[in-house]
Amino acid sequence: MSEAENRRQDSQQSRMLQSQSQSSAGGPGDEKKSLPGGLLAGYRRTAGAFDELLSKKGEVTPHYAKLLEELEAFGPAEVERRADAGHRFVREHGITYNVYGDPRGMERPWQLDPIPFLIAPEEWRALEAGLIQRATLLNKILADCYGPQELIRSRWLSPALVFGQPDFLRPCHGIRVPEDSFLHFYAVDLARSPDGRWWVVSDRTQIPTGAGYALANRLVTSRILPEPFRDHHVHRLAGFFLAVQNSLARLAPRQADKARVVMLTPGPHNETYFEQAYLARYLGYMLVEGQDLTVRDNHVFLKTLSGLERVDVILRRVDDDFCDPLELRNDSMLGVPGLVEAVRMGTVVISNALGAGLVQSPAFMSFLPGLCRHLLGEPLKLPSVATWWCGQKEARAHVLENLDKLIVKPAFRTSQNLPEGGREKLKRRIEFDPDLFVAQERVELSTAPSWEKNRLVAQPVSLRVFLVADGACGYRVMPGGLARIAPESGGSFISMQRGGSSKDAWVPSATPVEEVSLLHATGQNVELRRTGNNLPSRLADNFFWLGRYSERADATSRLLRSALLRFNPERIGGAMELLAPLLQTLESQGQLPGISAKPELWNNAEAFEAELLAAIFDPARPGSLRQTADHLQRLAMLVRDRTSNDMWRVLSQIDDRLAVPPNRPVMLAGDAVGVLNQTLLGLAAFHGLARENMTRAQAWRFLDMGLRLERAVYLGTLLDATLRAPDAENSSLLEALLEVADCGITFRSRYNLLPTVPAVFDLVLLDDKNPRSVLFQVEQLAKHFERLPKERGDAAPGKSVLENCRARLEQTDARELAGSPLKWADSAVAATLKQVLKALPQLSDAIAASYFAHSEISRTGRGEEQ
Repeated sequence: MSEAENRRQDSQQSRMLQSQSQSSAGGPGDEKKSLPGGLLAGYRRTAGAFDELLSKKGEVTPHYAKLLEELEAFGPAEVERRADAGHRFVREHGITYNVYGDPRGMERPWQLDPIPFLIAPEEWRALEAGLIQRATLLNKILADCYGPQELIRSRWLSPALVFGQPDFLRPCHGIRVPEDSFLHFYAVDLARSPDGRWWVVSDRTQIPTGAGYALANRLVTSRILPEPFRDHHVHRLAGFFLAVQNSLARLAPRQADKARVVMLTPGPHNETYFEQAYLARYLGYMLVEGQDLTVRDNHVFLKTLSGLERVDVILRRVDDDFCDPLELRNDSMLGVPGLVEAVRMGTVVISNALGAGLVQSPAFMSFLPGLCRHLLGEPLKLPSVATWWCGQKEARAHVLENLDKLIVKPAFRTSQNLPEGGREKLKRRIEFDPDLFVAQERVELSTAPSWEKNRLVAQPVSLRVFLVADGACGYRVMPGGLARIAPESGGSFISMQRGGSSKDAWVPSATPVEEVSLLHATGQNVELRRTGNNLPSRLADNFFWLGRYSERADATSRLLRSALLRFNPERIGGAMELLAPLLQTLESQGQLPGISAKPELWNNAEAFEAELLAAIFDPARPGSLRQTADHLQRLAMLVRDRTSNDMWRVLSQIDDRLAVPPNRPVMLAGDAVGVLNQTLLGLAAFHGLARENMTRAQAWRFLDMGLRLERAVYLGTLLDATLRAPDAENSSLLEALLEVADCGITFRSRYNLLPTVPAVFDLVLLDDKNPRSVLFQVEQLAKHFERLPKERGDAAPGKSVLENCRARLEQTDARELAGSPLKWADSAVAATLKQVLKALPQLSDAIAASYFAHSEISRTGRGEEQ
């Protein structure tokens, strides 16, 4: 079929939607018009663009009238207050979007406009029908390209369009998929033309991202605008996600009640990692990375603490060519070796099917009108933006004649970038290799009301809508979607990576809508469950280091606070003897590297103070408190689907406190002490949440093990440095030790005298009733080891290390230190400290070797396989 015929059919089908738009739709000749009074005082329609709120006559469209009336009743101040509440909700709940190159990275808050995007009910029904037809058509094209390939033989599709692009995965040809559902999830970007018609701008078949952000937007917007949300009877989103759960369960090779569904993520540095964690928790799926999965005997297994457990369905958020380094892309670190063979054998199902990214190429758009008539026997209901694939002679000629009027882009996802050097160079490239290029008509986006500086303004907007395969009716459409706003007026391209923001999309109803929940009502016959051992090894590793870094931040804060409180710029030399054990501990722990080799700092108060402040606030300094807090927040991101929002909020506040404001580059010592006090309060809140809110399952156990091990290390290091200090008997030095160990009140309640070495060391090193002593940490670690899975013999070295440390500590007597300080270096206490400090890193290594990498299949997993 010629490109000219396709374009004619495209134009004919686009006119079918013209009647769906309001008769008040604006046209290209509209002038910018500002309305006086109220929230619309500065609202200006953009010339040449359709406006969702106002007709070309300046009248409010019917489906926006009620919302505008309610916003006017609120007034600018109240709308601004609610907008601020929405932004605060986004920050407190950690709704983020990773913009590459942004210094905030994973902590960059998601951008949300409080004013929803409204779609009239009758218009939505027409869109819904067109979207379902389009998804069905694309799925049939995929089924043919990875099956009989009749469309290529009969010339409905060009061979170069399929075989010439990298997204056609040859190893996946001939693989059967359940229900012939290659395109299980589908998203489409829509935009209005200036005459009000809807057009498809792009198809998203590889990884249809954004549904989780649409859900988050709905949560926020319904909270800050509850009255309009209720009055408009907005269609709920839960029914769509319930259909997602049911649809994935149907795909499983095993019975639905035994099926395990996981979501495969590329990791926390992916731009939409928050969405992946959020959706996984909402849908009840485990979020996994490629390293969490392994293939054995053509079955996919999840690595857990109790062994390997079978996986039935993988909801992937990894590009398909990265999913298997054996058969697809051999440099991939994100996939699972052998995954394609497991799919081929039918033991696991991947959604979307591997290779679904084929039809995401914009070059397919020019073929869809003809393919729709051929495959479905009906015209295409929802047209695409006018597209010309340069692989066709007539289309190429049209593109070369109108190069200045069209947008030229790569036809395939991994083809080369467009050449730089002007029109002539681009023309030569198209003529040399035409298959790699596609041209599209320029899109003038419609505008919708957004909130900016206490008023409504018109900003360019597009709509991303989501569909899921439903066995009963083919596809189900999410009622609404993700509306995206261009950062500048007049924009024709929207990218969240380039400053775009979002808004909730509402589909109102004339009558109250049905309440839907993802929670199932099962009556009285409920299988009771307690804690289990199915924690993935990677997550156990992350929780272990979350505990270590949280305690490292606590110890660093206490040591630096104590040093700053004892630092006297007038008498720096006299204070150094008291500070020496604190500084040595900070040096050995990595916060003050090489401090002992910098004698010039000991007599320079200003330089010494700057060194301490850098150890707190410098984000580029290895081991600084700020860097430790950054590590904490990154680890919290990795376990988002397993921890509460309160934990995330606490750690985010700690990180914010340690960020020095740009307008205040100089921090005083007194101010730093205040920041350290607030940091310690935040860490106490985090530890309290962990102890009181986390069930005593393996996640909590590994977090607490990391905390106990880190505390034992820093306490042992501080005690050892104190014992070797020339002025160890100084009561002021011992007071500092008690302060850092948080044992001052306990000591004074027991002893009505100045601190002495035997009493202090007995309390901080050997007291098994003191939760801040070294012996207490070792005993708690031993109790945790007794509750860990016993399936591996590798745990024996760690257990023996603990038993030896415990026995040595219990046999040590602090009264030995009552003698001459000259003998302390050779005392049993010193020998015990030396052994403990040597053994604790070995214990950490033993834990990692035993529980953070697995190769055995659990008894439960093997039984289910059979």
